[in-house]
Amino acid sequence: MPKGWVWTDIENICSKIGSGSTPRGSNYSSKGIPFFRSQNIYNNGLVYEDIKFISEDIHQTMIGTEVLPNDLLLNITGGSLGRCAIVPANFQRGNVSQHVCIMRPILVVSEYFHAFVLSSSFSKSIKITGSGREGLPKYNLERIFFPLPPLTEQYRIVSEIEHWFALINQIEQDKLDLQEAIKQAKNKILNIAIHGKLVPQDPSDEPASELLKRINPKAEITCDNAHYTQLPKGWAICRLEQITDYEQPTDYIVESTDYDTSYSTPVLTAGKSFIIGYTNETTGIYSNLPCIIFDDFTTDSKLVNFPFKVKSSAMKILKVNQNVEIDYVAIFMSITRLIGDTHKRYWISEYSKLEIPIPPQKEQKRIVFAVHSIFAKLDMIMESL
Repeated sequence: MPKGWVWTDIENICSKIGSGSTPRGSNYSSKGIPFFRSQNIYNNGLVYEDIKFISEDIHQTMIGTEVLPNDLLLNITGGSLGRCAIVPANFQRGNVSQHVCIMRPILVVSEYFHAFVLSSSFSKSIKITGSGREGLPKYNLERIFFPLPPLTEQYRIVSEIEHWFALINQIEQDKLDLQEAIKQAKNKILNIAIHGKLVPQDPSDEPASELLKRINPKAEITCDNAHYTQLPKGWAICRLEQITDYEQPTDYIVESTDYDTSYSTPVLTAGKSFIIGYTNETTGIYSNLPCIIFDDFTTDSKLVNFPFKVKSSAMKILKVNQNVEIDYVAIFMSITRLIGDTHKRYWISEYSKLEIPIPPQKEQKRIVFAVHSIFAKLDMIMESL
């Protein structure tokens, strides 16, 4: 122990250690004196969401469990055991349930006591009992050893903790800000990619109009429209349905709900990730790859390149013409959204009418390469956070 410190136990530094009680018959009021339960106790403070209230009369019958400013409230049962909040200095009145213990420190700074309770030393010291709902008995809590520094040093410790925690919180906020900036940067990159501003054009590239004529000689092709003004030379506009085929994946819907990582066939379902597990079903596996999976309800799309089954009939399989880079189409779909109908469904038949700007095939490859290269660097930054 540092010079001037002593070992004691929690019983000797508190004028009160005791849990509350629940009003008989859960006799709560619509307003009155706050009654704190374990769901209102968090390490960063009291949470008033879903707070209960008791009347003045009930409060007087429970005066022994009254909460005072600077008390520590510790959850002593269940899954939230160990969560601890400091009661603010400007607190008025309140009571606690039997699942919350009041610890009222004397000659100890509440913030220093709180730091100890949140430390690994405290969590390693608590002796939990109960085979059903676990609990921390009062006699076990009272006997936990407590490292007690001089009062002035307690204040210095608290000040230092607050300084470093403020710095950590700022770093965490900066991290969130950078993650959001990376997300916005990716969207911007994809947007300029489909407008011909990500990579330079090569005059020797075959115009996209010639490519589209080979795909569908009868298709209407334009080199500009209101949505994509001033397209680069060599680009053209077509509808999504002119370069893709889609099908209802009825034959590929998984029947089993038994998923196991030891199975070999990936299962895709609605949602952002699409991949939820693996099945042992061997019939109806879709393997005409690569293709794009489209979800009618979220407009999420995912480029896949392995045999799979799907979970929902709301998902569609889109096969992109082999003369068009599927990664480029995936870029377009990832940033293009429609407004759903009253049931929030996004019909692929409507989505297929969307106009997509098509660059020359060689430029498509350059765009895809550039996007992948930039995203790889951004992902490295994201991972390093």
